[in-house]
Formats: sequence, structure tokens, C-alpha cells
Amino acid sequence: MPLQRQKGAQMIILLKNNPDPVQLEDLTGWLRSLGLTVCPTVGVGQTILGLVGDTSRVDMDLIAALDIVEDVKRVQEPFKNVNRKFHPENTVVPVGQTGIGDGSLTLIAGPCAVENEEQLLTAAHAVKKAGAQILRAGAFRSRTSPYSFQGLKVEGMRLLLRAREETGLPVMTEILDASQLPLFKDVDLIEVGSGNIRNYHLLTALGRIKKPVLIRRGPAMTYEEWLMSAEYILAGGNSHVILCESGIRTFEQYTRNTFDIASIPVLKALTHLPVVADPCQGSGKYSLVPQLSRAACAAGADGLVIEVHPDPQHALCEGERQLLTGKFNALAGQLFSLHKIVQQGE
Repeated sequence: MPLQRQKGAQMIILLKNNPDPVQLEDLTGWLRSLGLTVCPTVGVGQTILGLVGDTSRVDMDLIAALDIVEDVKRVQEPFKNVNRKFHPENTVVPVGQTGIGDGSLTLIAGPCAVENEEQLLTAAHAVKKAGAQILRAGAFRSRTSPYSFQGLKVEGMRLLLRAREETGLPVMTEILDASQLPLFKDVDLIEVGSGNIRNYHLLTALGRIKKPVLIRRGPAMTYEEWLMSAEYILAGGNSHVILCESGIRTFEQYTRNTFDIASIPVLKALTHLPVVADPCQGSGKYSLVPQLSRAACAAGADGLVIEVHPDPQHALCEGERQLLTGKFNALAGQLFSLHKIVQQGE
């Protein structure tokens, strides 16, 4: 079913350069008196007022006639905080010393799950040497079967922090429930998996913290539904959100999911948030990961999430989609070179 729109389309007011402060204060005061929320965004050479609420009573022609106003537009999309129309400039999400969305290519790499200390540290050192800026691994695992490996849980969190201390890499791991938030206070980047993308209680809780969050696309989610999930987090006050394309479920059964390359340029047009891609989960086959990684990079992804394991054949989970450390090292070099070419062409 389509998402329900708010009563009255949302609206943006584009102001002229250096608007008169008194006129601007009068305008915002009047708009608030109508019961509207006014969200100003100040960019390079452009100031925008985003209006949220019932804008059906607002006279667009009256506002457009004001000296300080350049243009007035109605916005039909139900998402406001994530909408590029309200926030034209790209958002850069800081994770450790890395800025995701700053024009560079961020590689988030590591094993699917924390299995033991030796496995994690071996992978961590390998991905760092290859150029990855963030270490990923699951301490808590959400599995289809209750009999599959569920992760080392709290011990896995301890090992992740040990790996960060030893390598200097910030760490990303997946949260399964809002009750786990105290355990994630030292995690640098919190991941919301595709199975939790409609867990609005969790998303609301993540909106109340000032910590970067990566949210994966659900297996049957439209772009709009995905952005509305991100809206929950931003509406709570946390603007440090990264979108991750992880594939969707279609009628095709050869691959685990259908990797939607089109989502990258589409979302870059719709939202100011960084967009990264996970070709491992997106296909479920390690043999396809290099090609899909290069395709995502060429499509403009801000980064890639890639599963890397020192011994995938004996991995406790998802070994069929994890790259050997040596394969990742070769791929990382290709991706950084390709990213430079893509940047030169833009």
C-alpha cells in the first residue's frame, strides 16, 4: 500500500542571497503562527526554508511576491528531513577519521561475523592493509534458522573493540533490538539490517542518539519506503545516516538477491544522505562481488560494504559470499583507481 501523505503538501521557500534579517524574521514568525514548522537550511549562496505541516492555507503567490523570496515550491514527497529539495548539499557522515559522502570512496570491510579473536584480527589487519577505512563484523547475528550460528554476542563486541584498539580502524556492527543500545555505546557505526528496517521503535531510538547509523534496504522495499525509514532517524534529531543498497527479492533465484544498481543514482538525486552498496549480500555469491563492486563504484556509490574472511570455506556463516583477504586486496586497489576516474568525469 502507498504511504499516507500528510494533510497539505510540504513546501520549500528559496530565498535570495543575503535576505534582509528583519523581513526574514517577520516571514518565519508568520509561518509559525499558521502552525507550521519552519526548517531553515543555509547552503553556499542559497538559503532554503522548509515548511512542514498543513500548508494548504499558505498563499504561494503572496510569499513569492516578497522581496527576499526567489521561488516557492510545493513538495509532494512525504519525507522532509532526508529530501534533497530541503537540503541541497550532500551530508557527510563522520566515522572515526573518515567522512562518508565527502567525495572519497569508503570501504567498510571485514568478516560477516566475529567467530574468534584470531579470525577477526587477521581479517582486520588484512582489510586495513588493503585500504579499508572501517572494520565490519557481526557480534549479534540475525539468522533465518534458529539453529544457525547466532554470533558471539557480548564476547563478539569485546573482540571488535580489541580489533579497533589494535588496528585503529573504527568498527561497524549490527544492532537487533533497541534494548541492546547500551552495549553499542562504544561502537563507531551502528548497522540496521534489512530485517529490521521496518522496526520503527528501533529507528526512533536511534534518532535520539548522536551516533552514525547505516540502514540497509529491505528485501521488498521501494525507494520511498526506504527513505521513510531513514526519516524516522532524522526526525529524532540524528542526521548521521547512511543508506546501504543490499539487493531486493525478485523472481530470480540464481542469486540470493537482485542487486539494484539503479538505486544509487536514484537516491543520490532524491536525498542528500550518503549511499553505499553491499554486493556480497546483494548477490550472495563471492564470484560476483568484484564485478558488482566496480559497477556500484561507477554508478556513484560513496562506499562499499564488503565481507572479507581469511578462510571463507570454514566460516561459521555466509562463507559463500565472503572474499578471501588476498582477493579483497586486489579489488580494493581497482576500486580506488576506478573512483578517481569516475570523479574526473563528473
